Amino acid sequence: MRKLAFLGASLLTLAAQPVLAQEAPASEPAAATSASAAGSARTAPERRFTGDDLFDLSIASDPQISPDGRSIAYVHRSNDIMTDRAVSSIWLIDTATGEETPLGANDGATFSPRWSPDGKRLAYVSTAGGAPQLWVRWMNGGEAVRLTGLPTSPSSLAWSPDGRTIAYTMLVKDDGPGFGSAPKNKPEGAKWADPLEVHDMLAYKADGEGIVEPGFEKIFAVPATGGSPRQLTFGPYHDGGPLSWSRDGRTLYFSANRKPDWEKDPVESEVYSLDVASGAVTALTDRNGPDANPLVSPDGGRIAYLGFDDKMRAYENSQLYVMNRDGSGKRSLTGNWDYSVDAIQWAADGKALYAQYDDHGETKVARIGLDGAVRTAATGLSGGGLDRPYTGGSFTVSDAGAIAFTGGTATRPAEVQLNRGGSSRILTDLNRSLREVKSLGEVRKITVASSHDGKTIEGWLTLPPGYRDGQRVPLILEIHGGPFAAYGGHFSTDNQLYAAAGYAVLSSNPRGSTSYGAAFANEIDKQYPGNDYFDLISIVDRAVELGVADPNALFVTGGSGGGVLTSWIVGKTDRFKAAVAQKPVINWTTQALTADGPGFFGPYWLGAEPWEKPDLFWSRSPLSLVGNVKTPTLVIVGAEDYRTPVSESEQYYTALRLRGVPTALIKVPGASHGGIAARPSQSAAKASAILAWFGKYRKGWTPPAP
Repeated sequence: MRKLAFLGASLLTLAAQPVLAQEAPASEPAAATSASAAGSARTAPERRFTGDDLFDLSIASDPQISPDGRSIAYVHRSNDIMTDRAVSSIWLIDTATGEETPLGANDGATFSPRWSPDGKRLAYVSTAGGAPQLWVRWMNGGEAVRLTGLPTSPSSLAWSPDGRTIAYTMLVKDDGPGFGSAPKNKPEGAKWADPLEVHDMLAYKADGEGIVEPGFEKIFAVPATGGSPRQLTFGPYHDGGPLSWSRDGRTLYFSANRKPDWEKDPVESEVYSLDVASGAVTALTDRNGPDANPLVSPDGGRIAYLGFDDKMRAYENSQLYVMNRDGSGKRSLTGNWDYSVDAIQWAADGKALYAQYDDHGETKVARIGLDGAVRTAATGLSGGGLDRPYTGGSFTVSDAGAIAFTGGTATRPAEVQLNRGGSSRILTDLNRSLREVKSLGEVRKITVASSHDGKTIEGWLTLPPGYRDGQRVPLILEIHGGPFAAYGGHFSTDNQLYAAAGYAVLSSNPRGSTSYGAAFANEIDKQYPGNDYFDLISIVDRAVELGVADPNALFVTGGSGGGVLTSWIVGKTDRFKAAVAQKPVINWTTQALTADGPGFFGPYWLGAEPWEKPDLFWSRSPLSLVGNVKTPTLVIVGAEDYRTPVSESEQYYTALRLRGVPTALIKVPGASHGGIAARPSQSAAKASAILAWFGKYRKGWTPPAP
């Protein structure tokens, strides 16, 4: 079984944010076919943003700057209209001239570029010829060699300091449990039922993966010039990346939960050292809480890592720690810094680390000295997704301190940008043809004091294209998932589609959202949903007060954690004309026992198991308020959602039907929780269905007389 990922400070969220459509099958070409390539018979360009445009969008991710800062390798992801999936390809940018060149044409997707220490080679993963394999390209001659023939995909690539070896992690499949068997006298040609499906793991399914294949993630190493891979770790637990080498190349550092009860403790992990020659594994940390992302300093004397003390709360800030290479001298560099660190990289001089973090809905990079001093190094990062305006992005730093990162705006998806000396410039223009034709909605930031306790609540209004000040328009309150996540002034296809249909769209960060400090996020600890309701209603009132929102044309929707709050809101008020609850949690008892995080939701979010405090579980369940609902409410869920299982949506739909409240249930075929908007056609259809539902009840609904 795969382990639950350590998702930064939020531990395990209800939301997952796809960057683009799902990866193209190995047999598909690397070049994507766009919608605009087919042409149009209309007499003038379509200026509105439409569902067709989703196929024309591209986004930059995973920018890797070379050690000398002269080149950036990045992943260019674009949607293919023929396969309804994304195609990933690696491109190279000359940072001096801005010239872009493809890594090389092949018959598959390419991703995960990683420079060798001397910058003369680039390792990456490619599906050329079949399954994902590890490749290396010599940059001077342009020759590429496939190094592996692996049964499952390699990840967490890490070059040894001498450039002779590449370490990686890979799932090693194992035999599952076997109980019972059919009779042995099966006649030749008979068609019998499939064999019994037997599971003995606590979490035997995972969102986006389905039924988990038995096996464990293990660490391997392969010569960088080719040869047989060597397995370095063993045992019935997951040994995860990222991986980091000691300067002498004799030791690898990784994180894992290697305790016997690892299945019941999805938060726990320690940093381990692995002797490459002997295979000896030694724990360097021992506290109760996750310790992960180990990174060796340039001089080899220190290890930086991320983690926090596990206080059994749903949210904690991830702190940045350093320790000596033997595990002694542990200390936090950010104990007094109220932000959560998401990714780190040592400065070349070893005197500081670069760290990615979110601040009031914006993603930034800070330089944090070993003395704890902090200064902002880059701002404007983005890339948390396309369908909704989440924070996110990624970065790397050259030896001279140049920062390559993904960044965009509210009307522009993530591009590759370069920051040198404190100033940034955009190096790519992946959606130029779209930007030159389409009229997108302006995005404005608004704030309000919550009616609950006066806390400042921030939000972003996406206005219909051509909006005139003073014009009142229908408003959609669009609530983010997580709930430990954050919206910001970032590009969003959903919001632009709604705006193109004439709606203003309000994306807000109620209490529980990240990027405002640990105390603000933990306002909903063991009481979610709760007072976040007042924050959302307050900022809707503010949009009305500003003269933008028509108070008689209010609508509400949200996915995952936003689906929870949507169903909670319609149980509390009937001021919204219609609602759409997307992949919600309706009943915390069934959620805790059927979702893909059975060791997490009860203990961390409600502080108990369902049988220990059944009244608490019921009081926080939107299903407890369904008797109050008078708002027409559509329910949408991915047909293969394992994070907020389909049964949650079915319960709500059935309850609404029994009560006579207008409703419908939409299942998105083949879609997981995180992939409900991953395929462009489904993302467009989902947005279209939401707009159709709101249009149907634009004038409201009056319950029939008893």
